[in-house]
Amino acid sequence: MDNMIEIRWHGRGGQGAKTASLLLADAAFNTGKYIQGFPEYGPERMGAPITAYNRISTSPIRIHSNIYEPDFVVVVDDSLLESVNVTSGLKQTGAIIINTTKDANLLKPLLKDYKGKVYAIDARKVSEEALGKYFPNTPMLAAIVKVSKIMTEEEFLNDMKGSFKHKFAKKPEVIEGNMKALELAMQAIIEIQ
Repeated sequence: MDNMIEIRWHGRGGQGAKTASLLLADAAFNTGKYIQGFPEYGPERMGAPITAYNRISTSPIRIHSNIYEPDFVVVVDDSLLESVNVTSGLKQTGAIIINTTKDANLLKPLLKDYKGKVYAIDARKVSEEALGKYFPNTPMLAAIVKVSKIMTEEEFLNDMKGSFKHKFAKKPEVIEGNMKALELAMQAIIEIQ
């Protein structure tokens, strides 16, 4: 399918990569797309490496397997760059988005000579500024939407506002911070040359 976008998420248990992939699937579905959002489970424990996936298309998706050649990779924890081959199968026409403060000279050797686009965001800074705590999944969710252009920023923000109102119905005070984290993340992501 030429109109399908495949995304692979790398994170650690407890960082919200699975939740972010499911939120992205919901948002894409709400904009009229066909979607899949699913995790790959291994030994589930806090801090263990996890992988999650998204397929998003304008036509029905008939593939039901893991994603081996993603268009985009999202790395929620940059310590995984040293232990997981996050660029495995990543299309050169795609991009990788990394939650990091490392500069290009430190990142490039960890990316196994990947020649596609590389983006960085300091999700800790964004999260702490907007939420007062470190929740990297919210900024990383906004970053993948910005880079992949799966939907417009306006569609995404409107959908997430509705999603947060539903999800946090009993804690409405967290909605504003999460929305601020999404908006800040869209401004904070940078392309690394």
